[in-house]
Amino acid sequence: MPDVASSPRRLVLRAAAATAVAAPALWLGARAQPAAARRLTPAQTEGPFYPDRLPADQDGDLLRNGTLRYGGGQPAWVEGRVSDLDGRPVAGAQVEIWQCDEGGRYHHSGDGNRADPAFQGFGRVTVRADGAWRFRTIRPVPYTGRTPHIHFKVKLGARELLTTQLYVEGDAGNARDGLWHRLSAEDRAAVTVPFVPGSDGLQARFPIVVAA
Repeated sequence: MPDVASSPRRLVLRAAAATAVAAPALWLGARAQPAAARRLTPAQTEGPFYPDRLPADQDGDLLRNGTLRYGGGQPAWVEGRVSDLDGRPVAGAQVEIWQCDEGGRYHHSGDGNRADPAFQGFGRVTVRADGAWRFRTIRPVPYTGRTPHIHFKVKLGARELLTTQLYVEGDAGNARDGLWHRLSAEDRAAVTVPFVPGSDGLQARFPIVVAA
């Protein structure tokens, strides 16, 4: 008498049942995998040279101050995206940057107001719906006691979400800079980016993650 339990039809039904049980478990397991952890962009000091008098021209092009055009330094595009810890764009946020000119001077009374008048030195843009922002400026340069850096501030309405500094990957001055050196390896990686050649100047990408 044939073994009914091992008949071809029974074997097919058993395999189908096993697949039906295993498949949801596999699917649920994949769905349960945690998303890659996102890190907040580390905060850093504002420093002494946030403009004590904002320029009349406050747009995203620091190489043009009103009718003047700045010809110093290495032109660079610095761009990125502002998002929260869930990866959502922080629409409506404003990004500000300020930095010294090629001679290491800021537009600030505390620095003698000796910056080149053609260099805007400060810019402000509102991020797009996808969180993107962009500035036209120069590759930052060193001055006494500091490695090249660009200051950043992110605001949302009346709230200040972040103040930090951006550094140039591979710059020899980084390891001697007290503020950069005090960061953890992970935080250094978050604020230190390469400036690479592009078709119209250097290009640098700086993603910013804030608690919004």
